[in-house]
Amino acid sequence: MSKNKNGLDDDGDDVTWAEVSRSQPISIAAVRRETSVSRNVRSELFSPSALSIPDPFPELCGPAGSPVAVATLSPPSGDKHLLKVFAEGEHGRSLYVSSVATAMEVCHTLVTTARCGERENWALMEVHPALGLERCLEDHEAVPEVQAGWAPKADTRLVFCKNYAKYEFFRKPALFFPDAMIFDGADGAKRMTSQQLIQDPVQSGSCPEIRGFLHMKDSARKSWKRAYFFLRRSGLYCSSKGASEEPRHLRYVADLRDLHVYDVVDARKLYAAPQHFCFAVTPSGSPVRLQHLKMFCADSHQTRTCWTSAFRLFKYGKQLQSNFQQSEWTRRSLTDGKKGTLVCDCVCVEAKSEASLAVIDFSGKSGGRVVDDPTEAECTECREGRAWRRREVLRRSPPDSSSASGPAPLHAGQLWFHDGVSRKQARRLLEKRGLVDGMFLIRTSQQHARCFVLSLCFELKTKHFLVITCEDGERTFVTMDDGATVFAGILQLVDFHRVNKGILPVCLKHPCPCAAL
Repeated sequence: MSKNKNGLDDDGDDVTWAEVSRSQPISIAAVRRETSVSRNVRSELFSPSALSIPDPFPELCGPAGSPVAVATLSPPSGDKHLLKVFAEGEHGRSLYVSSVATAMEVCHTLVTTARCGERENWALMEVHPALGLERCLEDHEAVPEVQAGWAPKADTRLVFCKNYAKYEFFRKPALFFPDAMIFDGADGAKRMTSQQLIQDPVQSGSCPEIRGFLHMKDSARKSWKRAYFFLRRSGLYCSSKGASEEPRHLRYVADLRDLHVYDVVDARKLYAAPQHFCFAVTPSGSPVRLQHLKMFCADSHQTRTCWTSAFRLFKYGKQLQSNFQQSEWTRRSLTDGKKGTLVCDCVCVEAKSEASLAVIDFSGKSGGRVVDDPTEAECTECREGRAWRRREVLRRSPPDSSSASGPAPLHAGQLWFHDGVSRKQARRLLEKRGLVDGMFLIRTSQQHARCFVLSLCFELKTKHFLVITCEDGERTFVTMDDGATVFAGILQLVDFHRVNKGILPVCLKHPCPCAAL
């Protein structure tokens, strides 16, 4: 049988695969003639009466009845970046963000998806567990760019947590910047106030200096050396002769614009530091490595906070102030939104729009009364809320709160309650949140049975107060002042000290929660 150059025989029929050698190339004709046999086969296969072959994997081939969302299986577009964000523990959440997504935008996304109760004061922490380093990402930093600078096989991670002190030095500069450490950059002998330190770098005026003693250690040293340091606009310097500021005695250490500042965790254990209050600086354009670190150790937490806050302020300047103003605007808008939806022993009824609610008080004998004063509505809400919690504690709390039988106490589900946390871990949790005045948590006591400990921040320090459990007949009460003031439960104690200091140095303001992703 003869074949033409198109692989067809003289009659026009196709050549079977058995007649073709597998080692020879086959040219496919651009136009093939359809024979009567091929037309009949095609009509039979595609006729409506033909039997359909069942799909063995319908859940993977189409969205109908599929338990897997097809959209999640398709690759994202080129401008998307995959992030893995962890909570305080090992639980995490993966999400796709824009390639230029900032830390503030990622936090807002996580707050929405994780349904966090409070929407402000959240932050992303860059954590290096092996090196004991961590830092809070600035709100304007692009998170994918930060992640791209990590070492390929490092255990670096992003942690979603609360940080109340991110911009606290704008509100209380005197607490974060001691006047003894601030000097005028133009006149080195002239001291400056903490308020001037905040204003001048932002307004591009005269540059103040931060001075003080620090212990320093780098990769070339095996021991720590104490020296006098100067933080100026041009960079960080140390004096080779006491506290002398003569140019011949000053040695250049680092440039503020090209470095990141990290807090050091367990510095005594990892780096044999003389104190716990350590921080480190490393170049921002390369992965964090031990040989690139410059370690510093301060004498107190306030001194370390002063140095690290000044580094941020000198490096970012107006951008940091812009972040603070945006954060304040967000906080005020959320606060105003909460005031519009107050509910006391009342009912919120819909007004002209869904965002406009009216508060009606039904506690009186004459029926409902519209509460026009926002202050009155807020006070009524707080009073009724405390009364409801007190009734619930007395009704549901068993005689022995620590007993395994019976319902769990109401305080076990609160954000500020941390069960099984030690004194050191509690202090570390509060330090990570910024040690803002009024930040607190309550934990079970590890030394006293059936007792609790209130850990409270005040003036950049952590104070601990023992909460004793006592019994009167069949009811259980708690107290912090040897029975002078007793409460029906932990919830009532917290509610009372939110508006009254009592024996505490400051009222309870900010709970220290663990994020749940």
